Amino acid sequence: MSKVATMNAFGELMGPGTLKFQRLLPGPASRLWRHLTESNLRRQWLAAGKLETKVGAPVEFIWRNDELNDPPGQRPVGFPEEQRLKGHITAFDPAQKLAIAWDGFGEVSYELEIKDSDVLLTMIQRGLPNRDIVVMFAAGSHTHLDILAACLNGEKPPQFWDSWSRLQKQYDARIPH
Repeated sequence: MSKVATMNAFGELMGPGTLKFQRLLPGPASRLWRHLTESNLRRQWLAAGKLETKVGAPVEFIWRNDELNDPPGQRPVGFPEEQRLKGHITAFDPAQKLAIAWDGFGEVSYELEIKDSDVLLTMIQRGLPNRDIVVMFAAGSHTHLDILAACLNGEKPPQFWDSWSRLQKQYDARIPH
């Protein structure tokens, strides 16, 4: 079993509309950084989309969660095949920090901290508008990070939609109304 399994994988509610996730992942930091910034690697665990390497640059991520597993599993009713979100880079410090402000939808930051031969990834999502969105994003972020960990550890990733559906129920019970 990988090291990621030894950490508390659940996201932490840091305040209204703010979630924090941490994962201890295999290094080096440069490899994890490529999985955050290179579209062909990022699409394996999160979303495709070009990302320029400078603060202020525009960003568009394209989520196609059905493509994360074969077979894709059952997508919940109401979720499209593809989601797009535009924004711009607010922090870019190679192999240390990436932050993106989404147009009208808060901000996400990824910070990398070297821990011996591993890397502690801290992901914080801020500005989520309501509890339902917090629950949805918590389940999605948790699942995407589990897939990233599996990719980096050379393991078979969890089935996205099955994992998301299970975690959505768990976060709904965990996050106060």
